[in-house]
Amino acid sequence: MILPIVAYGDPVLKKEGIEIEKDYEGLQKLIDDMFETMYNASGVGLAAPQIGKSIRLFIVDASPFAEEEDEDNPDPKAKGLEGFKKVFINPIIEEESGEKWAFQEGCLSIPTIREDVFRKEKILITYFDENFNFHEETYEGYAARVIQHEYDHVDGILFTDHLSPLKKRMLNKKLNNISKGEVDINYRMKFPVKKRTK
Repeated sequence: MILPIVAYGDPVLKKEGIEIEKDYEGLQKLIDDMFETMYNASGVGLAAPQIGKSIRLFIVDASPFAEEEDEDNPDPKAKGLEGFKKVFINPIIEEESGEKWAFQEGCLSIPTIREDVFRKEKILITYFDENFNFHEETYEGYAARVIQHEYDHVDGILFTDHLSPLKKRMLNKKLNNISKGEVDINYRMKFPVKKRTK
């Protein structure tokens, strides 16, 4: 089922998510619905707070980055992204390392805005998958970035929080318009100011 994505300005996006147990009610259906919702909106990641649930769960499918690859001029940051589809439950980024690099990030909860965000190039993360198997893994490049972006969501952080105060002030009108539903989108959203679904 395609769920409405919560828009910028909703308090749920600023709340830190809580950990869930293996017997969390309707977990598999929730994960399936999240993937369906993400694909419908052409996203590469979606966190539970973006569909109104303050829990530590997010999904990613970064394979579109691999599909955009130029075979003659491969981007090392896109390495290993073919079929990179994962579920992260109760994740903890244990370590971030390497140089910080900029990339224009966007967010399904903040449509039409894209800005450069600096993040470290490599992470070590522990998490449970959809079957509650424990993993400890290292990622770098675009994979690390997508994970860091979604991980921020379960900590109540948005990519706009990484921007300079000046840049945020410049975006203020656009952000307010998004929260009111004054934005052109082609997927379902729930807007905090109008309290309606588009």
